[in-house]
This record gives sequence, structure tokens and C-alpha cells, in this order.
Amino acid sequence: MNNTRFATAIHIMTLLAESPQDWLTSEWMAGSISINPVIVRKELSILREAGLIVSRQGKEGGSQLARNAEEICISEIYLAVKNTEVLGKKNNNPNPACPVGKEINDHLKSLFSETDQLVLNFLGTKSLKEFCDQFR
Repeated sequence: MNNTRFATAIHIMTLLAESPQDWLTSEWMAGSISINPVIVRKELSILREAGLIVSRQGKEGGSQLARNAEEICISEIYLAVKNTEVLGKKNNNPNPACPVGKEINDHLKSLFSETDQLVLNFLGTKSLKEFCDQFR
């Protein structure tokens, strides 16, 4: 994942975990992350679809965690925003006449899959609460 989506999502989730009784607005969270509130709203939408947060609209609106932080695994956040394998993408057009080129993507697929599973297994052992406890 060669972008900041996971970092943004875990920042959002940490902010929500630190204020479990409050309805935090996208504008407030954007101020903490130093990004545009539109980006925060996009990530909130994805986290809501994944069942990790709940939101309400209006003057008293905002977002909260859908479950306690100790019940949310970091792997759930990762899966919600993941848009590529850990190691990146396969080669688009390797030369089929080359002995390596004709098989490279099959072998990369296996390598990428195994690496991604290792990451998921590791993140699955970490709760959002454990991550948040580092800030105390």
C-alpha cells in the first residue's frame, strides 16, 4: 500500500477511541490529521461500510466507534482501506517469450498473497486499544 490511507484511517480510529462518548466531526479530525475534511469524510464512509464506526448527521452530528476499541483489530482497519497488496502490483505486460516474463506474475501472485497474509495475521493480534495505549 503506497499511500497514506491506512495511516489516515488509523489516525481517525485512534481519535474516536480516545473520545468514545463524543461525536467527533470530520472537520475536527481533519485538523488533527492536517488534511482536508473531504478526505476524512471519504475514509469515514469506508470505515462505516466496514462496520467499524457509526455516524449521525446534523448539528449534533459526528462519528463514534461502532464497538469498543479493545474489540477492534488493527487488521479490520487495514482490510477496510486496503487497495493493493503489501508488495504492490504485478508487472503489467511482461514479455511472454521470456522464460522469466511468462511466469513472473504467477509467482508474484503467490508471493504477494503469502506476504499479505503475514501482515493480516500480525495486525490481527493487535487491538485498537493496544495501539491507543501507546499515547499515554
